[in-house]
Amino acid sequence: MTKNAANSRTSARVVPLRKGTTLEMIRLACPDAGQSALISESFGLTVLDSDGIRDLHEKLIIETASALDEGLGERAMQIHMQRIVGSFAGSAYGAGQFYSRAVTEARDATAKAACDDRDEDVGGPVGFDGAAQRKREFAADMALQAHALRMAAEGAIAAYEHVVGEKWKPFERAVENPGQTVDRKAAELQMSTLG
Repeated sequence: MTKNAANSRTSARVVPLRKGTTLEMIRLACPDAGQSALISESFGLTVLDSDGIRDLHEKLIIETASALDEGLGERAMQIHMQRIVGSFAGSAYGAGQFYSRAVTEARDATAKAACDDRDEDVGGPVGFDGAAQRKREFAADMALQAHALRMAAEGAIAAYEHVVGEKWKPFERAVENPGQTVDRKAAELQMSTLG
């Protein structure tokens, strides 16, 4: 193999992309309407109007875009809508991840509390909840928050399609300096000059 052939292969580099949050990721991370209603009933919490949240956010974003229509060109509107929907999607996904961690902590605490040989996990004094119960209630609250934000994101995504005329997909940008700092690049450049 010649030196030129080896150099051309090493110079070709795959640029990694920073993946955006997709609707599928949100749906996997956040409870759906049925699960949200079941959690609300089980914990005595407010049952959310899932369709109302979704529809209100869709209408809100469509009306906002309509108000901006004269001031923004087609491409500017698409970029603006992409940013708005991306923020809704990121918020919902972050809430879903937080909810997942809360469920894990609640499961761990509940499993520990079920062990009769552990004194530190017994329930609280009469009239007070134990640690495991508080963690379950916290996870239930986080479930409703994640579901509400999921529905808001779904409404924003539907509004994007209405305003822009195409399905929304997350913006993916190239990762800046993937693994290399400026100092490392400078050091490589200096070493290459030394031969």
